[in-house]
Amino acid sequence: MEESRERQEQPVTDAEQAAVNAGQPEVIVENAMAARIAELEAQLEQARREAAENWNKYLRERADMENYRKRQDRVVTDRVQQQKKALLHKLLGVIDDVERGLVYLDTLDRQGLQQALRMVHWRMNEVMHSEGLNPVPTVGEPFNPYVHEAIEAIENSDKPEGTIVEEVRKGYTLGDETLRPAQVKVSMGSK
Repeated sequence: MEESRERQEQPVTDAEQAAVNAGQPEVIVENAMAARIAELEAQLEQARREAAENWNKYLRERADMENYRKRQDRVVTDRVQQQKKALLHKLLGVIDDVERGLVYLDTLDRQGLQQALRMVHWRMNEVMHSEGLNPVPTVGEPFNPYVHEAIEAIENSDKPEGTIVEEVRKGYTLGDETLRPAQVKVSMGSK
């Protein structure tokens, strides 16, 4: 049935017509099968070429993505390295001041040493502030668990409950993020 349908779809060649006239229908069937096989082989070859093309495209795209990822990693690493260099360059100025102070330690009197320490402290604060590091306000402020760490509760204080009465260790924020919470003593109010 399929064979007859195929026969209807394909025009009869002169050779096939001669074979039918000569009483050789098997030649027609063999020719039709050979033509069909050749057609399928051509389709298979085309599909293989397309598959190979697609595989090569996939491999190129994958390599491009891997190269992009590596390039981005290098950019991030370089950026971090540049930021470290800039920060360390600023800190080297502070270290130089400390070293100069140590050279003259024996010749400085108490007031001169205090002045040198204040200058180093001021310079260090300037470096930290320029990098976005800010101290957390403490004494007299209400306790905030996001930026303060209570290490002691003080009773019979003249301050209202929940107010910080003493700073034990400075805390710092870097932008909006708490880098280190301030350790504080908090008032429990008067009893």
